[in-house]
This record gives sequence, C-alpha cells and structure tokens, in this order.
Amino acid sequence: MSLQKSSHPTARPALAPVALALLAALPLLSLVPLAPAHAQTAPLAAQAGTARKTYQIPAGPLAGALARFAAAAGVALSFDPALAEGRQSSGLQGDHGVASGFAALLAGSSLEAVSSSDGGYVLRQSLLADAPVSTLREVKVQAQDLGNLSDGSGAYTIAATSTATKLSLALRDTPQSISVITRQRMDDQNLNTMASVLEQTPGINIQHIDSERFSIFSRGYGIDSYQFDGVPTTLVITTTATPQSTGDMALYDHIEVLRGAAGLMTGAGEPSGTINLVRKRPTATLQGSAGAALGTWDMRRAEVDVSGPLNTTGTVRGRVVAAHQQSDSFIDYYSQKKQVLYGIVEADLAPGTLVSAGIDYTRSDPRGVSFASFPLFYSDGGQTDFPRSVNPASRWSSRKQNTLNAFATLEHKLPSDWSVKLALNHMYSKRTSKQASASWGFPDRATGENMMLFGGVGIGWQKQDGVDVQVQGPFELFGRKHEVVAGFNYAKFDDRSSPDVTDVEGRPVNFYTWNGYTAEPSPAPVLLNNDTKIRQNGAYLATRLKPTDDLAVIVGARTSSYRYHYTFDYLQPGYTDQLTEYRASGEVTPYAGVVYTVTPDHTLYASFTSIFKPQSVRDRNGVGLDPREGKSYEAGWKSAWLNRRVDAAVALFETRQDNLAERDPGQVVPGSLNQPAYLAVAGARTRGIDLEVTGQLAPGWNLSTSFSHSTTEDSKGVRIATAAPVNLFKLWTTYRLGGAWQGLTIGGGANRQSSMHFTATPWQLGKAVTARQQGYTIANLMARYQFNPRVALTVNVNNLFDKTYLSSLDTTFYGGYFGDPRNVAASLKYQF
Repeated sequence: MSLQKSSHPTARPALAPVALALLAALPLLSLVPLAPAHAQTAPLAAQAGTARKTYQIPAGPLAGALARFAAAAGVALSFDPALAEGRQSSGLQGDHGVASGFAALLAGSSLEAVSSSDGGYVLRQSLLADAPVSTLREVKVQAQDLGNLSDGSGAYTIAATSTATKLSLALRDTPQSISVITRQRMDDQNLNTMASVLEQTPGINIQHIDSERFSIFSRGYGIDSYQFDGVPTTLVITTTATPQSTGDMALYDHIEVLRGAAGLMTGAGEPSGTINLVRKRPTATLQGSAGAALGTWDMRRAEVDVSGPLNTTGTVRGRVVAAHQQSDSFIDYYSQKKQVLYGIVEADLAPGTLVSAGIDYTRSDPRGVSFASFPLFYSDGGQTDFPRSVNPASRWSSRKQNTLNAFATLEHKLPSDWSVKLALNHMYSKRTSKQASASWGFPDRATGENMMLFGGVGIGWQKQDGVDVQVQGPFELFGRKHEVVAGFNYAKFDDRSSPDVTDVEGRPVNFYTWNGYTAEPSPAPVLLNNDTKIRQNGAYLATRLKPTDDLAVIVGARTSSYRYHYTFDYLQPGYTDQLTEYRASGEVTPYAGVVYTVTPDHTLYASFTSIFKPQSVRDRNGVGLDPREGKSYEAGWKSAWLNRRVDAAVALFETRQDNLAERDPGQVVPGSLNQPAYLAVAGARTRGIDLEVTGQLAPGWNLSTSFSHSTTEDSKGVRIATAAPVNLFKLWTTYRLGGAWQGLTIGGGANRQSSMHFTATPWQLGKAVTARQQGYTIANLMARYQFNPRVALTVNVNNLFDKTYLSSLDTTFYGGYFGDPRNVAASLKYQF
C-alpha cells in the first residue's frame, strides 16, 4: 500500500456548480502556479519525528490505518495485535506530524503511541484510561518503501516508478511520459478489465480486432510489450492469444503505462510504450474485502480479497484474491464467463532479505465469439451501417483460454544502501476454439449475399518465461552522490496454433438473414501449424549522475541478442510454406535523459532512445520486411503541485523510423490464405504533444485529465496510420461531499477523440474504399455512498447519452467494432 503526499487548505471548498465546466481547462494548470514551491530541507530520515506531511488514510480497521501511517511517516511502530483487534479508525486527512497523526488515528480508542529510545513508537493503553498496562506480544511495523503502491491510499497518483529505467524515481524526475491508473481509480470507475483501464489511460487508444482481442495504440503505433512487476512479456496479437489482456484487475495494485520507446528495458519493440502490471502485495495487518455487483446485460460479479500476517511475528505474510464474473452483451448471443484466482506469500528471511512467490490463474470461457469483426464495406464499396447488436459469429462459437502465471522474487539489501533483486515469471496459456464467422467477403447492399463463413476448430498454447536480475545503489564521484543500476534479463516466447480445415470454411451465407445458426464443424485434417518463437536476452546499465543539485543526467545502454522464428507450415498441398527468421547479436539500444530541477517541485527534461523491431509481415513477392529501425526524442516539463499531491506534465515528442510496414493496396502474399502484403515505408515520422494533470486538488476531490495529439507522416509529408485518432481528451473527477452528506462521493467525466479513417484496396473488390468514424464524446457518471467505515455502495453509468460509434477500424480484416451502449453497474463492498 502506498500513501501519497498532499497539501490542502484547512477549510473544504464548497462544491461550485461551475466546477465541471472549468475542468476542461485543467490541463492549463501546468501553466499557472497553484501553490508556492516548497524549499528543500533536511533529509527525510532526519525529519521523521518532526516534519509535517499530508496524509490521506481512509477509514477502516485500526491496525491497517496505523500500519499505513507508520510506513508513510518513516517510523517503526511496535504493538500487540490484541490491542487493535476489532477497533476501527476514522482515517486521517490533512497535514500532521508523527505525534499528532498517531493521536488523531487513536482518538477515542483509549490507546496511545509513545516514542521509544530507538526512535520508534510503541502502542499501549493510555495511562489515563481505566485499563491495565500489559506486556506486549510485540509486532513490529517497519517503515517500508511503499511509495510505489497505491492500495488503500485513496489517491490517483503514486510517489515513485521504476518502469522507464529500473531506477526508482518520482514521476517528475523520470524523463519520459508515464501515466498511472491506481487502485482507487479502478474502484471509482469499476474498471475490471484491461481494456476498460486502457480506455481511461492518457494517450492510449484501443481497437478491437474481435470480441476477445484488441490492439493498443500509443503515439501512432501498437504496444506489444506487457510487464508483470517489471518482468517483460511479449504480446503478439496475430497469434489469436493475448493472455495478458484477459486478466482481471482485481489482481493488481495499479497499472503503469509508459508512452514512447522503452528499448532500455524491453530490447526489441515498438516506439509506442509498455504496460507494467503491478500486483497487489500482502499487508502487515489483517484486512480484507468482499464485494458483489449487478449490471446491465445480466452482469453478475463477486470478488473477495484477504491479506495479512501468517505468523505471530508478521515475518510471513500472504494475500488471496478471487473473482468471478459473467454477463451477456449488447452483441447478439455473445456472453462472457471468467474466473480469477490469485495468491501470494512473502517472507522476511533475514534482516534485509525478502522473498515472495505466487500464482494467478484466469479461466475465460466466452460464447458467441467472433474471430473477426463485422464487414465494414458493402460489395459496392460503401461503408456498412449495421445495428450495434450485429454479430458475425455463430451461436456455438467459443474460444476458451486458461492462463497460469507463476512468479517469484528475491530481494536483498546490501551494505551502503545497495540492493540486489532476482525476479522470475512463467506464463502458460492454453486455448481451444470452435468458430464460424460470417466475415469472409463483402455483402451485397440490396440482398446481403456474397458472404461466406470463415472459421473452424483449433487448439493452441503459449509459453513465456522471463528472468530479470539487477543490482543497484549509490556511489560517490567527484564529491557527489550518484545512482547506478545494472542487470540482465532473458525472455522466451513460444506460441503454437493448429487450426483444422472443416466444412464450416467457405459455407455461403446471407448476412441479412444470418442469425448465428449453422451446423457445427465435422472433424477434418489439420490445415497448418503456425509457430512463433522468440528468444531475447540483454544486459543493461543505467546511471543517474548528479553533477549539480539541480541537474540529473541519466545515461544507459542495453546490448541484446535476439532470435525470431515464424512459420506457416501447411499440412495440405496447394499452399506455400512460409518461414521468417531473423537473428541479431550485440544489438545496442542507447538511452539518454536530462532532468533539470527548476524548483524542488518543477523539472524540465529531455530524453532519447533508439528503436529496433523485427517484423513478420511480407511483401507482394513473399519476402519478409527488414526490421524497423529509428530514433525517439522527447522533451517536456513536469510539476508536482499542492505539496506534491497533484502531478502535471507537458511533453513534446518525435519518432523517426525506416521500414515501417504499411498495407500494399490490393496485394496479398503469394501462396498464402490471402494474407495481406505490406510495403516498407522509409522516413516515417511521428510528432505530437501530451498534457496531463492527475491528483487530489482538495480534500476529497480527485482529478485525472489529459490531452494527446499525434500524427504520423511518410517521407513526403503524407499522413499514414490514419486508423488511430489524432486527438484524445480524457477527463475523470470525483468529489466527496461534506457535512450531512459526507458519506456521498459523486463523480463524472468524458472521453473525446477525433475522427479516424483508412483507405484500402481489398483484392476482392479491386478498388479503393474508405471507412470513417467521425469524432465522438462518451460521458460517464458515478456515485458512491459510504454507509459506515466498512460498507459502501457504488453506482456507475457508462456512455450516459447512449452514443453509437465505431470504437475500431480494423485494417487487417476490413472490419469494425461498436463501442458499448449505455450501461449501469451497482457494486456493494464490505471491508474488514
């Protein structure tokens, strides 16, 4: 759990009716001082007993509230668990010193926290209370570095992140754009899926390929890298398996999204960014929650989360999370069912040594799933106008996917503030599918004819292994203190897909009369083995040099070895086998960043990194495209306002690439199953700007707002990659009322994106066609009532005005996918 620093006036402002109207201008907060900068004082450790900080600790069990406060204040607290058992705390808001903070948390409890000779604190019965003073069965709550966790903080920001360079840095000290979706934000907006989280993330646009898979666009390019607690994994969306995207958000403390090139940590990859999924961790005190939800389309959800010590001394701790959700959909005969289980144990093996291990398991069983989106064009080239409920899939179509993640970490503190860490992650995902989709061809506008079924039966599996070992710490040079991190990571990716040729394939169908009924496939020979194998390892080094108090220079490099093997092995005559192989050794990815501290809360920065990305696509002659190479630049300004309770950022970026793959109009790869052919574009350039403001503006008032603009052009200045919107604006805010309505929190927001389109020449039509979605705005609302410190009811309304829109334009299958209509969910949560 983390606790965010904050500052606010002592009086709560009234909720002004014009507040929401002003929110659209909040990105301009980064241009206007909101509060005076705070002068830097003595080191935190020396001030722990006297310095005042701003806290936001929610109401709940007393033991948990004390643990959060002690960790955030930087002090050790010893207490007998029996003293706090069954007691509740009203939480802590505002500026406090250590003594006043403990006093406020313990008000009315007949307990007090007294300082001890070792600089820590001991919890005991107040000497003024009518209760005997007993000998304590001591449990020590040490001041842990929890600034990079969000569970229980109630905040929309975190204090530190290491996603960009492995160095734990405040957001304002990181020379790249990073956005965070915290646990509180996920709870406020009922964000239970990866797609729903990314839809709310600044600068991110997601587009569904079908009912189960989606592409993630950032700065004009797709994100193909996920991390689990900093251990990289690979996303290859064409394999039909995207296990990282199917996970449930109940498992995670927060999600970090880095926008821009991330080659220092991931090696080969897109210049778009990476997504780091940070799991929940065990807590030092017993706590938990149970929740249930009901919603539109017969949505039902149950969730439980229990955490705490597993022995009397608290040196072994555990956490278990389980969730079940099922629902129908606005899409005809499409339904979802998902079960999730997560368990983690961590133990203090010795002073300074922490080991943790765990598993998470996801079982996904959707029905009525489509292998592709519905056709975007009629046979005459015009854009289709189907109702939102359209489903090209058969009623019996299914795609079951079971995914197991096993992970372990070992961390050890070395002398002189050095540390070493080993992290392991193993992911295994198995899938079976049985599908028929009316998505092969383009329907006649008048009759609905000219369509055929596409699909069959298939099995597949995916294995990913990741290892990361690192050592980091401070060092002195020329009389100044600097930081360095060095490490090595290894990633192994294997995916096997084996579809069958069945009598489903090629059945004629009338799209207008299609109702999902068709005979299930008969057993047939396997058509092909589609294998993807990727091996990558690399050593990285990054150092943060401090030539002056105000200047930080981050330089680093990664040297990588990369092996890529991609095959289409056809097991029936008439097709040409395809093999794409690529090997690279000693590929160097440099990284450089400069951060200048204007004041302790305001920084200017610039960064540079290179790009290297092998490609599996082929040209019209069947020849694989060379790897993409390029450079990425970013410069900006970051600020921490209101005593570092609000983070603001402005970033300008530019990416230059060669060998960028673009569809070759009307061409397919010879000897293939009509796979589209691609051209290599030289001199592609993406430019844009990001603005973001996130945090707590006042007690009980959280805000996240952002604006992103990016365009990609070829060497002639012609815009390409037009299927992603140029502009994205996102706003979300919540406000907790005071007085007689102090139990009520209200919230709302809107997502606005500009138009998107693409022009293509499908070989079936033999002429250029254009699909377009005009710009649109989606509004959302929420309200939560806290009946008491343990029970709360939250209601969310999404797409308030029931806007009809295409959320994606699929340039691969020439299909479209509708965004969700208006829907409502009510969630009841009990905490203990």
